[in-house]
Amino acid sequence: MDVLAYDLKGIALGDGDGSYLTRMQRHRGLQLMARDLRALGFKLPAASSLKPRHVEALLDHWRAARLSAGTMKNRMGWLRWWAAKVRKPNVVPRDNDSAGIAKRAAFAGNRAHVVQGEKLAALPLCHQLALRLQMAFGMRLEESLKFRVGQADKGDRLVMQPSWCKGGRARDIPITHPRQRALLDELRRVCGDGSLIPQGERYIDFRKDVEHETWGVGIRNMHGHRHWYAQWRYQTLTGRPCPAAGGATHERLSRTEKAADFRARMQISNELGHGRLNVTDTYLGSRFAKAQTRTR
Repeated sequence: MDVLAYDLKGIALGDGDGSYLTRMQRHRGLQLMARDLRALGFKLPAASSLKPRHVEALLDHWRAARLSAGTMKNRMGWLRWWAAKVRKPNVVPRDNDSAGIAKRAAFAGNRAHVVQGEKLAALPLCHQLALRLQMAFGMRLEESLKFRVGQADKGDRLVMQPSWCKGGRARDIPITHPRQRALLDELRRVCGDGSLIPQGERYIDFRKDVEHETWGVGIRNMHGHRHWYAQWRYQTLTGRPCPAAGGATHERLSRTEKAADFRARMQISNELGHGRLNVTDTYLGSRFAKAQTRTR
């Protein structure tokens, strides 16, 4: 490990920003950048030696490698974090547009799905419950594993704790359907006041076990459960399917329907832990027909 990589390791793993998984992903991303810079002929003596020419060299390298817009945006996020930690935020472009990174396609096909039948039954009970929480409440995998029903269940809503949620963003999720209540009751019988993580086992180890088991039975995209939840909520809130499920796009809606569409999207965004309107295009399909023809 060279000097830069060692310095970045100390910064990334010694800082408490984000969850354990977030810190590890950031650490791996920064180590990759250190290797890229070394391969490009730069020998930075410390993380604080970062300069605009190093950032531009990385961007050129990533463009030449034809990385996707999503991958480049993730790396730019880590690079901005690095620059901020060494008090050099201005060496990195403030936004992705000025860095020449294309916008990520808002919608690339309907990714919503639920897992049922043999695939779900093949999993251990705690793994099944984690997936069912994702489908019933739109939780991320980390949230479903750390979730404690006795702490969260307030009768008409779930109060998600910051320590369970991405970025520490607490939120409420409404309980609106009898199947949701039945799932919470079953979870309480299985886990009591605890989470799905077995006592004495680390979260990251249990997560790896869940990912391994689900992959083994052919479940490839657990994030699709959040898409399914978002689309179910849209149908419930508006009385019609979203564009991703074949519903009308924005220009085909009446004025009243457009207002309902806006309210539903903001509600769903908050329930998913985002709080931004534009992110709902990913889950519900773009509000505008022309955006659906873009490709990644």
